[in-house]
Amino acid sequence: MKTGVLLSVLLVAALVAAAIFFDRGVPRRPGPEPPVASTKARYQCAMHPQIVSDEPGICPICQMRLQRVDEPTAPTTAPNGTTAPGSRGRIVMYRHPMRPDVTSPTPAKDEMGMDYIPVYESDLSGELATVPGHAAFALSPERQQLIGVTTEVVERRPLDVVIRTVGKIAYDPRLYQAIVEYREALRARDQIKNSTWREAREGADGLVRAATLKLRQQGISEAQIRAVTKDGKDPVNLLLPDKTVWVYAQVFEYEVELVRAGQEMEIMAPSLPGRTFRTTVVAVDPILSATTRSARVRALVPTPDESLRPETFVTARIHVPLGDKVAVPEGAVLDTGDHQIVFVMQEGGRFEPRQIGLGREAGGYYEILSGVEPGERVVTSANFLIDSESRFRSALATFDPKAAGGHVH
Repeated sequence: MKTGVLLSVLLVAALVAAAIFFDRGVPRRPGPEPPVASTKARYQCAMHPQIVSDEPGICPICQMRLQRVDEPTAPTTAPNGTTAPGSRGRIVMYRHPMRPDVTSPTPAKDEMGMDYIPVYESDLSGELATVPGHAAFALSPERQQLIGVTTEVVERRPLDVVIRTVGKIAYDPRLYQAIVEYREALRARDQIKNSTWREAREGADGLVRAATLKLRQQGISEAQIRAVTKDGKDPVNLLLPDKTVWVYAQVFEYEVELVRAGQEMEIMAPSLPGRTFRTTVVAVDPILSATTRSARVRALVPTPDESLRPETFVTARIHVPLGDKVAVPEGAVLDTGDHQIVFVMQEGGRFEPRQIGLGREAGGYYEILSGVEPGERVVTSANFLIDSESRFRSALATFDPKAAGGHVH
């Protein structure tokens, strides 16, 4: 009897010990947990981001080796059946890597053996931009680093235009003749100023006006014309002043509006290598040459050693300050032929194409008249790749999925 009771107690103790062991030592089977984003290995061409593959390979366009890009793949649906946060939605179709109008409802490969690119719902609902044929889109930081995207903040900065031109040291017989005619007209008018013949006085005044106009057409300023009237002033002094020379430089029509008297000017002569003569603009001819579509700019250059001789060929640089202007680097601007655009980078890696109005080009920057504001950030490199992706997204955003059956290959 005692033996039976003892066996029963030992059996119960053994069962309790076993229960404790299995409860603490054996791991429980895990229950359902929220799906975790996985990382999928993908390969992409650094020069042609539309070339994407699930396997290593060579770009069919540039023959460069595809670079690995690990992209997190968020789950399409959550446990309750709804779309998970951060998901791009379900895959609607697959598109040709080079031709967005060629699609397939199932995964496929193109004629080069490249995988078709999946098109998600979010791709088809992309926002079309105001620039025709372009759409705004977003790129992950990994993609931006792969294609070498750099940006710069738009800001106001002082811009200076340098006009480069050619000219010569003046020896102008026509100007000399015009000065002589002007002085003779003044002398004649002075001789008959008290005449009782009104016609004679009017004729003398007409000759002075004609001679003055001829000088003005030669680019002589009012101050210089007054200097000619001084008694004892030899006209030759105006052509070849003592220890100074006149420089005539030609400025084209599209630049002449920038040139003003008093602006800095540098003169270099091939016959005097290494020497630079600094002066300022004295006058600009008011009339353009019908042959060269240029205006003549005059400057008086000091030459203490008389090293610059008449008819010497020279090159010139005129410095034109534009003041503080809203500007972007030259590399940020894309010219499509019909529009000039920049890509503005916004929060979340979003790129928005923006049509702009351009002003002058100066020192590696473009003056911006409209389109972007100071403080915005524009793309300065990899613009052609960004532009290519923007065009692809525009084609996808206007693509009708219902018509995909007619384009399946």
